[in-house]
Amino acid sequence: MLINCVAYENGSRLADLSVEEISDYLAKPDCFVWVALRDATPQELDQMKEEFALHDLAVEDARHGHQRPKIEEYGDSVFAVMHLLEQDKGEFNVGEVNVFVGRNYILSVRNRSQQHFLGVRERCEREPHLLRQGAGFVLYALMDAVVDRYFPIMDRLESELEKIEEQIFAKGAARSNIERLYDLKSKITFLKHAVAPMMEATGKLSGGRGPAVCANSRDYFRDVYDHLARINASLDTIRDTIGTAIQVNLSMVTIEESEVNKKLAAWAGIFAVATAFAGIWGMNFKAMPELQWEYGYPMALLAIGTACVALYVHFRRVGWL
Repeated sequence: MLINCVAYENGSRLADLSVEEISDYLAKPDCFVWVALRDATPQELDQMKEEFALHDLAVEDARHGHQRPKIEEYGDSVFAVMHLLEQDKGEFNVGEVNVFVGRNYILSVRNRSQQHFLGVRERCEREPHLLRQGAGFVLYALMDAVVDRYFPIMDRLESELEKIEEQIFAKGAARSNIERLYDLKSKITFLKHAVAPMMEATGKLSGGRGPAVCANSRDYFRDVYDHLARINASLDTIRDTIGTAIQVNLSMVTIEESEVNKKLAAWAGIFAVATAFAGIWGMNFKAMPELQWEYGYPMALLAIGTACVALYVHFRRVGWL
């Protein structure tokens, strides 16, 4: 679906266009066309391919979707793929925006995402001295908007990790903590898959041998790269912390099981003593003086009780009960 189709000249908005008018404005010097599509149909992509002379492989990637974040050069044009992450009831939805950039055009195709880039267009139009740089600056603005939306997600993940860490030493919470940590680790992986390849690709745009269409905006792409590097470093730190937290929780599970085993062993020892006494006096031998003694039975019970109480006190003292 077509969202916007606008022509710009020397950094100023020139006119809103229909698709059929695009070719007329592409022929004008100092003019570029910015088109935005959402969930484009194959017919719309074919139409844009014809208008902008897009490369077949780039159009094929945009048509099929589910691409790894990347930036590829096709002659004097650039094709970029970025992931759009949204959280719905704690679960990640991974959308995608494909951007085609040439000397006098930029086409963005957003798929499987509710996020929009109307604010990006408004921002660019408020800065005509920067928009004068052409389609390369618009690509930077789109990338910057995508990257800025990663920061709130990372902040939420850090807050979730802090809450889990507060419960690490809570009694009986170790197993549930491990489940929450593994769920958090999977979310970190989603964000990592969006950030790491994009950081690598952005480095190409900020380097000295970057595409010509982005040459005037290299300093801005370097800023995006710095943001991605900061997010990537934070994600690595969070992953390391999660790994440590999982190990601590596993240790807590082992400690809790050890405490249970000690209690079971203590009670087993107490009952073993009582069983030993009962077993001895339960032997059917004739020459057992206790069997003929008037106070043998109560004294046997007293001996068993005394031994059991003594063991109980000892185990309590050493912390097994």
